[in-house]
Amino acid sequence: MQLQNIDPLDIIVFCVYVALVIGVALYVSFKNNKKERDSKDYFLAGNTLPWWAIGTSLIAANISAEQLIGMTGSGFALGLGIATYEWMAAATLIVVAKFFVPIFLEKKIYTMPQFLEVRFDSRVRTSLAVFWLFLYVFVNLSSIIYLGANALHAVIGVDIWTAAIVIALFSTIYTLSGGLMAVAWTDPIQVFFLITGGLVTTYLALNHLSGGDGFVAGLTELYHRAPAKFNMILERGDIMIPDGKGGLKDAYMDLPGLSVLFGAMWIINLNYWGCNQYITQRALAAKSLKEAQRGLAFAGYLKLLMPLIVVIPGIVAFVLNESNDPILVMGIGKPDETYPILLNSFLFPGVKGIAFAALFAAIVGSISSKTNSIATIFTMDIYRQFINKEASEKQLISTGRIATAVSLVLALPVLNVLKNFDQVFQYIQEYTGFVSPGIFCIFFFGLFWKKATANAATWVAILTLPVAIGFRFLTPDVPFIDRMGLTFLILSAVMVGISMMESKGKEDAKAIQTSSSLFYTDPVFNVAALGIFAALGILYYNFW
Repeated sequence: MQLQNIDPLDIIVFCVYVALVIGVALYVSFKNNKKERDSKDYFLAGNTLPWWAIGTSLIAANISAEQLIGMTGSGFALGLGIATYEWMAAATLIVVAKFFVPIFLEKKIYTMPQFLEVRFDSRVRTSLAVFWLFLYVFVNLSSIIYLGANALHAVIGVDIWTAAIVIALFSTIYTLSGGLMAVAWTDPIQVFFLITGGLVTTYLALNHLSGGDGFVAGLTELYHRAPAKFNMILERGDIMIPDGKGGLKDAYMDLPGLSVLFGAMWIINLNYWGCNQYITQRALAAKSLKEAQRGLAFAGYLKLLMPLIVVIPGIVAFVLNESNDPILVMGIGKPDETYPILLNSFLFPGVKGIAFAALFAAIVGSISSKTNSIATIFTMDIYRQFINKEASEKQLISTGRIATAVSLVLALPVLNVLKNFDQVFQYIQEYTGFVSPGIFCIFFFGLFWKKATANAATWVAILTLPVAIGFRFLTPDVPFIDRMGLTFLILSAVMVGISMMESKGKEDAKAIQTSSSLFYTDPVFNVAALGIFAALGILYYNFW
């Protein structure tokens, strides 16, 4: 699907971006090579990250092709309702900063599986490490590469497989050299291009829709022309979307009404932001608990902004596509074609280079974060535990680098499967949902219930996939978010039942001991948290 070519000015802008990213990464790597690096330097950036680096790095890890392309496509199909993933995440980040991060930092862990051994035992650690490795490689990493390659193919006409290899190689260049340190210190550059390019695209699209009357007028016109697309809480039959098989399905199956506010959407978000290695790794690398919490709050504000970048353009594209507006360089067939077509339709030379750099930044930033976390889990939870218990610091770093490269090679063949999906973002959510309820169940009870036992956690890990897959086939008419909620309730009953039988009412020997002082937060964080909840209240009140 070759559209229009990149102007020489766009190439110059993009090359400036590439030079900045690689230059900063190499500087960080060479600067740290002046001293003997250990695994903490490579995997946790030597515990030196300030709040602003944590916040931007969280967004760079989170916002990738799955959001820029996948969520824009879902905005085209579903409307503003898909923004609940972004806005609920802002609230979740505050909860995680307040209650999860203090415990993780106190335990001085490298990985989330490592925490599970501290709280339970090695069986739980290993089973969850394997879960995460498969999930990160075959769902998350593969989908980001696929969407990114399709975007490059749409924007500049390069072959999809060539694009996929270029993306993988570029993200590897600076990840291999500097580890999390290089990733974290280049992420502010990635986020600058991401937000700048995204906002420019949104402004130009809305300005066109308003007939040149500007951003606010464009938003007003958009609301009047597609009011159904601004419903945050969907009812059955509100919106019909492509089912990927040539027919239509009810959008309620993806966003089931009040469940997005009061149901299993909390499981999705708390698992992602609180129990997810490539997210929590940023907080684990913080200078201090205060810096970690402020960084998460900063990321929360950036999440409030993201629907303006990744959802509103999708709704604009829907309106223009329905009216056959000639500005679109071609009609939009599949929702995931939306973002690349918008780039080619609205952006002029120079600005297109910024937006293209934003897209590329989102892709490689997230890939680098995923591969660094894959490397961390494999090295610390598999290699050092089972293959070489006496590994030196140099061997650990080398193993991490090899794991990074291997994960990319393993992810590439999955691209052939993903081409069959109309909305890859929904593919990611549903297939991640097979393991999310079990992972969150183990963490939730492990963190906050002193009677939870290792055997109970092991059984939850064993039953997670059978229960989730069972609901998938036995209740196909139930939305996948609601199925996740049902799975969590069953697994919670297993956790409580087995733990009560074993503990006989007593605390587990490895229970987490906490005090009110552990959860103290400073005034800056408290004010930031109140601001986020106030903003969310206003947004949901207006778009209910």
